[in-house]
Amino acid sequence: MDFDITVKSEREIERDPRYDILFEPVKIGPLVARNRFYQVPHCNGAGYRYPNTVAGMRGTKAEGGWAVVCTEFCSVHPSGDPSPTGHARLWNDDDIAANALMVDAVHKHGSLAGCETVLTGAYSHNRDSREVAYSPSPRPSPLGDFPSHSRAMSKSDIKDLRLWHRQGVRRARQAGFDLVYLYVAHGVSILHDFLSPRINQRTDEYGGSLENRTRLIREILEETREEIGSQRAVAIRFSLDDAVADHGMGREEARDAMELLAELPDLWDLTVGYIDWPTSRFSRENWMEPWLEHVRKVSTKPVVSVGRLTSPDTMVSLVKRGLVDFIGAARPSIADPFLPNKIKEGRPEDIRECIGCNICIASQFMVTPARCTQNPTMMEEWRRGWHPERLNISRSQSRVLVVGSGPAGLEAAHALGKRGYAVALAESSRDLGGHLLKVTRLPGLGEWIRVRDYRLTQLNKLPNVELYPESDLTAEQILEFGYDHVALATGAHWRHDGVGRSHARPIPRNDHSIVLSPDDVMNGQVIDGPIVIFDDDHYFMGGTLAELLAKQGRAVTLVTTTALASSWTVYTGDQTFIQERLLKLGVTIVANTDIVAVDGGHVTCECVFTGRQTQIEARSFIPVTSRICNDHLYHDLAGPEDVLPAGLKSLVRIGDCLSPATIAQSIYSGHKYARQLEENPDSIVARRELQMIDG
Repeated sequence: MDFDITVKSEREIERDPRYDILFEPVKIGPLVARNRFYQVPHCNGAGYRYPNTVAGMRGTKAEGGWAVVCTEFCSVHPSGDPSPTGHARLWNDDDIAANALMVDAVHKHGSLAGCETVLTGAYSHNRDSREVAYSPSPRPSPLGDFPSHSRAMSKSDIKDLRLWHRQGVRRARQAGFDLVYLYVAHGVSILHDFLSPRINQRTDEYGGSLENRTRLIREILEETREEIGSQRAVAIRFSLDDAVADHGMGREEARDAMELLAELPDLWDLTVGYIDWPTSRFSRENWMEPWLEHVRKVSTKPVVSVGRLTSPDTMVSLVKRGLVDFIGAARPSIADPFLPNKIKEGRPEDIRECIGCNICIASQFMVTPARCTQNPTMMEEWRRGWHPERLNISRSQSRVLVVGSGPAGLEAAHALGKRGYAVALAESSRDLGGHLLKVTRLPGLGEWIRVRDYRLTQLNKLPNVELYPESDLTAEQILEFGYDHVALATGAHWRHDGVGRSHARPIPRNDHSIVLSPDDVMNGQVIDGPIVIFDDDHYFMGGTLAELLAKQGRAVTLVTTTALASSWTVYTGDQTFIQERLLKLGVTIVANTDIVAVDGGHVTCECVFTGRQTQIEARSFIPVTSRICNDHLYHDLAGPEDVLPAGLKSLVRIGDCLSPATIAQSIYSGHKYARQLEENPDSIVARRELQMIDG
């Protein structure tokens, strides 16, 4: 049985009339979308390997009110194989059934299903298919540094390409898709390559002038329409500005290209540049609006665009001003699959807003099913049977104490409360939020406080959850309270001694050294310069602290054992922005370098390759290396033998108290604990995608 304390019945709907416009039906060629909420194609790291997982995720979005739900890019031929990243496939008829799973899941809830067909061209590594990649003109793969090279397409190759795309469209139709895409964006489509003057250096009728560079798009668009018939629609995903590096297509030429094709598709899905997922650290909500102002002068067809839109008021403004017909979303639909329904039901305060951290994107690049900081059920809908809004009600009368109000503690208390448990959440500080309170004061990370704010809003709605700030509990007090279950979410703290990836033991230092942890800096401790930050963590903390201190006018050197500042943020898509900002602020970046000793006035560095040592002046040293669990309360309760104290049914650590990690992992840890408390162990085993073996 499901328990959902927040969802109102239809009779209780009190939607603000201002938002009625968002729920008007909109025509897309021969189709009608039931409202203006449109999940644009987005990667998810699962693709053809996990078809049930993908169907569960997409179907949940349709259930949550998204009127159109699309695939990620769907490769139509082995010569366009972007392995190892996850993606959809329609290489042959054997792929139809897997895609039909998603279509059926979307149609079940009355939504339209879209398929973004694509041949990826020079972007393709073809590590799986081992085919040679195609391009308008020969060039190395632009993705990473894999040593692959595409060859220029002949007229015969272009003919083959058109046939392959047509076959892919036919399979999309057979799978039941309502809407089929041409992908002309993000630098990952061969059609985008043909349009780009930077890549397309041909001298025949497919190169040179803008009209020639759009020729193949026009041909394939006409063939796609012929193939899908009169009951389905054709969309184009199109970049409005590709001015990257040398000889890119700027905003004006992109507009001219759109004008050449203006009335041919049934819908324009508009993006900008080679990526359209900037993090909140560098871009705010509705960042794409400046590129949309001319669109209505070019085409009368409906438009969808993105911009990490989470505010209903911003959505209404975009529609009323005629900039878009549909509210496009990738990341906001991941963070809250039920965003449309929450606006429809008059409860926008319940929206689980995207924080723009791009953990979802990082998962794709790491070739794993997507994760989400805000939504721990993302990609777990089929595998674990987790619904983002409903949890199994507990018939137990057990009382649960959660100690600590960081991400894991807040999520655990929220999910436990929705299950019907009597929950107490105790926090030693006056304000709830744990380390989020400090982290979100760092440059560019303010939106991350949404992790706390959403959960506090939900907790305040639950009559069975009590909040106890300024409650620094001891083990004796916990046992005296008589709770049945205790979950410790007491977090972790940054080390001072430099132990981390590169050092299993503390970095040697003398008594004259001023060493501060990231916690000291975030707590406002006064720091003398010059400052050396040693980043052996590689996520956001080292680079963000360097930015903070540089903006205070201090001389900062960032030393890292990798080749780039904040190198793991390559996966989240903002590493280049971070490095650019640090360099502009005057931060000195010393890469591929370890720190082996700290003296009162300098640090001793060592090249990770040669071992050659140098010294850098440092009045203050900040190691960003690793964190230590704040688990003393657990050991006080369980003792050295990890024995469950008398009177407790369970005692667990969750989040950073168990193992320091990302905020997303802490949220998942708290949610998993709450979901599985007192459940039958056999009922909580995750399902696996098992493939048939041909004998």
